[in-house]
Amino acid sequence: MAAGSILVADDDTAIRTVLNQALSRAGYEVRLTGNAATLWRWVSQGEGDLVITDVVMPDENAFDLLPRIKKMRPNLPVIVMSAQNTFMTAIRASERGAYEYLPKPFDLKELIAIVGRALAEPKERVASHADDGEFDSIPLVGRSPAMQEIYRVLARLMQTDLTVMISGESGTGKELVARALHDYGKRRNGPFVAVNMAAIPRDLIESELFGHERGAFTGANSRASGRFEQAEGGTLFLDEIGDMPMEAQTRLLRVLQQGEYTTVGGRTPIKTDVRIVAASNKDLRILIQQGLFREDLFFRLNVVPLRLPPLRERIEDLPDLIRHFFALAEKDGLPPKKLDAAALERMKQHRWPGNIRELENLARRLAALYPQDVITASVIDGELAPPAVVSGGSQQNGVDNLGGAVEVYLSTHFGSFPNGVPPPGLYHRILREIEVPLLTAALAATRGNQIRAADLLGLNRNTLRKKIRDLDIQVYRTGV
Repeated sequence: MAAGSILVADDDTAIRTVLNQALSRAGYEVRLTGNAATLWRWVSQGEGDLVITDVVMPDENAFDLLPRIKKMRPNLPVIVMSAQNTFMTAIRASERGAYEYLPKPFDLKELIAIVGRALAEPKERVASHADDGEFDSIPLVGRSPAMQEIYRVLARLMQTDLTVMISGESGTGKELVARALHDYGKRRNGPFVAVNMAAIPRDLIESELFGHERGAFTGANSRASGRFEQAEGGTLFLDEIGDMPMEAQTRLLRVLQQGEYTTVGGRTPIKTDVRIVAASNKDLRILIQQGLFREDLFFRLNVVPLRLPPLRERIEDLPDLIRHFFALAEKDGLPPKKLDAAALERMKQHRWPGNIRELENLARRLAALYPQDVITASVIDGELAPPAVVSGGSQQNGVDNLGGAVEVYLSTHFGSFPNGVPPPGLYHRILREIEVPLLTAALAATRGNQIRAADLLGLNRNTLRKKIRDLDIQVYRTGV
């Protein structure tokens, strides 16, 4: 006896054949069609326990058909497939009531598992539909498998208030993802408030987040609202959460546990209704081990973990990304640009330590500084050339020699470790001795331009400013 009846609609004969074989082997009864009209007739006649449909078909787009299906049979699960693997495809599928979105090519085992879950769940899923109008912009770009998984997770999270913890290296687009969660979610009509923990003096973070009363501390001449109050009804994005001091962590934990807070100097609890999205380029589990981050707060924030891959792990997205950034530069009045094939290959070989931010900055420089319409490999070689390494020995690629340089440093300064055990405090000593001259050199090379220095180092600009302040680094300035 069949486990259920599946309606499959795809104009690709090969796809229909593969799905028919896989679903039939799994015990399902399968009906196949290559057009939307037949699918709609079957659905309207009450046939099928589940629908699998491609987005683009000869007679109708599935996104136009989906609302009609959900209106007539709201409990009929619909799985949408698409070769147009963009963020907006996943969002449109979710907003129009699809049970799941699968990018092509898809894994058959995963598809069978999704079908099984859809048929086993209670038939009470009610979809939330977006306006039929087109979205104004595409906030995320990329078709790689890593990005497809992010799109699918985001699509599931849009209509929830679950707390999300975004991790990833500096420049991977953590705030962009947080904004997408807000702009395409049910809180889109509320405010989106972003606060960077690394950019706020530690003694002012609690006041910044929760506000303060008049007279709460020296200089508090009037009451001031905090970011929680400003974000009421919307989303509060806490960037670089790993830099939050322990005192503020305790207060934030209370908000997450009880849904209320008090202002600095205040006594009356204030109820709050905000969605929290946090982000960090640090490993919070390591900070927990070091006693710098509360474990209970981590578990409260890490309800839905979302890791953004560095650009080097999604290098196949580079052509789409560079076209996207060239288009944005053109909208800002810069001349249109393209890459030749050799230039693109050169960019694919780069490690991109600054990730998407580094790529965007490069695209804008190329658009602004080079007169030719087509950017060649020689231009890219000049832009991406590794900085010179001043040393007494032979020089290869500075990045490739980094590990050897560290080995030489350890051998010169510490010799062999007794019994192979490093001395206490070695990590922080080496970090300071290497970090200060490295940051100083980057600032000198960019003539004190902190934006360019941060880009060169692959750091967030606010992180660089904090390090300059904390390490008391003298900044070389040109007066411009």
